[in-house]
This record gives sequence, C-alpha cells and structure tokens, in this order.
Amino acid sequence: MTPERETNLEEFGPDDFSDLKKCIAEAIGTFVLVFSAVGTAVFAGAKVGNLGVALAFGLTLLFLVYTIGPISGCHVNPAVTLGQLIVGHVTPVRAIGYWIAQIVGGLIAGITIFAVASSLPSYDRATDGLGANGWGAHSPSAIEGPLGGVIENGYGIGATMIVEVLLTALLVFVVLASTDQISDVLNAGIAIGFSLAVIHLIAIPIDNTSVNPARSIAVAFYQDGALAQLWLFIVFPLIGGAVGALVYTLLFGRDRGVRAS
Repeated sequence: MTPERETNLEEFGPDDFSDLKKCIAEAIGTFVLVFSAVGTAVFAGAKVGNLGVALAFGLTLLFLVYTIGPISGCHVNPAVTLGQLIVGHVTPVRAIGYWIAQIVGGLIAGITIFAVASSLPSYDRATDGLGANGWGAHSPSAIEGPLGGVIENGYGIGATMIVEVLLTALLVFVVLASTDQISDVLNAGIAIGFSLAVIHLIAIPIDNTSVNPARSIAVAFYQDGALAQLWLFIVFPLIGGAVGALVYTLLFGRDRGVRAS
C-alpha cells in the first residue's frame, strides 16, 4: 500500500488528529456545506438568485478550508477524496472512512433542510423540491406551463454528463494544485472557494450543479424524479474527480503525490 502523503494544507502536525477526528471533521464539514449552500437555494433562492446561491457554496467551502482543512484536508466531497486517493494523499482505508462520513453528514443536512422547509405552511415538497439535481424535465431550465407541468424540457443528459465531468475535474484540480506542497496554503481557501462559486454560476441553469455526490445524495430523496437520476450525479462527478487528479499529476510531474526527481 502506498504511504499517505500530506498536503501543504495539512503539513502542520497531520498526526495530531486521529482517523476518527478526521472523519468527524469531514462529516461536520459536509453537513455545513450542504445545509448552508443548498439551504440558501431552498430558503432564499428566490431572493438571492443564482449568484447568491453560487456565492453560498463558494464562501462556505472557503471558510471550511481554513477551519477543518488542518484536520482532514477539507475534502467534504467524495470526488475530491477520490482525486486525493489517486495521487496518494490518502490511503484507501482513510478514503473509505471519508466517503462514509461525507454521505452521513450530507444526509443529516438533507433531513435538516427538509425539516426547516416543511415548517413553512406554503412549502410544497412536490412543487418546490429541495434543490436536487436533474436533467430534462428536472433541469432548472425546463419550462413549465401556466397550469403546471413541463411543456419544454431543459438541458439533456448529454450536457449534464459533460458539465459534471469537466467542472468536477476543474474543482479537483484546483484543490490539488492549491494545496500542493509548493503552493501558498494561505491562498488555498480563496482559490478553492471561488472556483466552486464560478462552477455553480456555470451549471446551476443546467442541472442545479452537483460536482459532489454527497450533495446530490443528501437531497435526492425529497424531490420527485431526483432518485431516478441520482446515479449520474454519483458516477460522473467521480469520473471528473479522477480526470482532475490525472491532469494535476501530468502538470505537476508527480507520481502518487511525490515530486519527480
């Protein structure tokens, strides 16, 4: 088994935290990301618009990098953990622990968002949903008729696959590059956070932006039609994470997290 390599983000005493504490940090971080950002879309989306939702995702990830980053590396995303696994920054055992923690944290956030939304008398789960991802009739760009029902589908499955692979690859590449041991760790949160914000500005109209399987799993149970399409928002962000890791390895000249001599 390839030994774990620490990133610049974790270089200040990575052994000070047990695996349990690292997994707890990932669960808490994923909860905060989903509740804060998806919660913004559900509770305030009509008021803040796509820009506000994009900033909620980006700014939440930004402050998480600086708070739990020194503990766990602040993956809060199974695709990011896969990228870190591919380049040798985490072991397979730790990656599995992170994936479980991220999904659990996301699911708890989804339940919490639904509980809060349901307390509003005008909230209708079937009509309002819970910020889930989707394509076709479930794309945010689908056009509804005056009496309800979709009269014209939004972006299709092909476009959704493309953006999820490309944008997740971009996110994972930025995470790996900005936390590399030759990078300035003080700027990592800014780079990562604003990258996620830009990614959401691009993809919210297409499929509500996943680039994070834990985020998609967290709320798919509360929106009609979302579960049937959930597989795409698990598979293709993971493919994108692998692509981002390979691009990072190619450009930074690394072999499993070690600079080539």
